[in-house]
Amino acid sequence: MSNATLLLSATGIQRTLARMAQEIAERNDNGTEVVLVGVQRGGIHLADRLSRMLADIWGHPVPNGRLDVNMHRDDLNRQMPPEVHATVIPFDVTGRAVVLVDDVLFSGRTTRAALDALNDFGRPKRVQLAVLVDRGLRELPITPDFVGKAITTRPDDHVEVRLKEDGGEDAVYLRHA
Repeated sequence: MSNATLLLSATGIQRTLARMAQEIAERNDNGTEVVLVGVQRGGIHLADRLSRMLADIWGHPVPNGRLDVNMHRDDLNRQMPPEVHATVIPFDVTGRAVVLVDDVLFSGRTTRAALDALNDFGRPKRVQLAVLVDRGLRELPITPDFVGKAITTRPDDHVEVRLKEDGGEDAVYLRHA
């Protein structure tokens, strides 16, 4: 990959997710009320991994689901019709601590759309945001609760998260335009 810098290797991703799972467990005393919701597409595999890690920490399964936010985006009139993916939330979010999981946080608009979409499934006790990479440059007042790696980028840079579940190798790259 030309013009790209490796931000996290497979080992780095594993270590980072393990640390994030510990932080989630530390900030949520009652692990039985925690559920994870991966934001389609980038957050679903990360939510699966965090769910397994938290199950090891707490000694019980941690429910997780997947949320498509495309129909809740505020830029629908500026782009081609979005590709809609399945939303699967096989549990009630009402009264639960929901950890939204995404791969990259940039403008905050995807997170805003995720919060809107999540409201269709109930009223959580609280919502926390976990992101593998926070690249800054927010357009909305959104701050993650759990961050794997915070970096400084330019607006035209691109962060690419590759995961083995998508047929690639585990790695995160920063590509400069």
